[in-house]
Amino acid sequence: MNDYSLGKSIATILMIVGAILGLSLILGGFYVIDPGHRGVAVTLGNVDPQFKDEGLGFKTPWITSIIQVPIKQQSHALNAPCFSSDLQTMQISLQVLFRYPESNVVELYQEYNLNVIEGVLNPKVQESIKEVTAQSSAEQCVKNREMIKGLALDKIRKKLDGLLTVEDLIITNIDLSKELEKAIEQKMVQEQEAAKAKFKLQQAQIDAQTAVVRAEGEAKAVRIRNEALRDGSGAIDLLIAEKWDGKAPQVIGSGAGVQMLLPLRSTNHKEK
Repeated sequence: MNDYSLGKSIATILMIVGAILGLSLILGGFYVIDPGHRGVAVTLGNVDPQFKDEGLGFKTPWITSIIQVPIKQQSHALNAPCFSSDLQTMQISLQVLFRYPESNVVELYQEYNLNVIEGVLNPKVQESIKEVTAQSSAEQCVKNREMIKGLALDKIRKKLDGLLTVEDLIITNIDLSKELEKAIEQKMVQEQEAAKAKFKLQQAQIDAQTAVVRAEGEAKAVRIRNEALRDGSGAIDLLIAEKWDGKAPQVIGSGAGVQMLLPLRSTNHKEK
């Protein structure tokens, strides 16, 4: 190969290398932040205190890197071993719904390298759950999940102090010892039986009161009837009232000779 051909080959190689370097320089100056994320810019070990919004942006090629941090809601499951006020061991399964606040993404990267679940969230959640369950018996924890959840959620938010946003706390399960589960089940059955017996007693009292009222009414009716029979003037009216079938009376005659006849029910008597 002569000098001309060699020089031409070297020039071609340099042009290709230059084109590659130029293209990488141009492309390296762009970045894209995905939707639901914010960017943290790191230049030679220095962190930019201002986060980058989602979308297309520009940076210093090669020496600046962009770390994407999700700000969408995330779900994290964990188990929290704890004790009740009656010293019963419980294993509570939880689902924590949380997000990184937009304003804290730079701090979370600088201070925790985004390892906030193991470094921050888990300890605060477990600490809060233990504090709440220690104030209630195991039976109360099982029966009042919403109360336990609400108290624990308030404590978690106070302990995190805005570093993370905890949207909700879901208690998915509370595991107790077999002996304790059986004891709680037996107690619940006894309470149901006691409630059923109390209802029956109340119903019996109502029936007895109703019978007394009915008997008093019947006795009063008999007394009034006897009084009417003793008083000759009311005996006829009483008999007519007892025999009347509820139909409108018939009118006979006119003027001063008008008479009303009450339709009376026919009564068949069998002679003995």
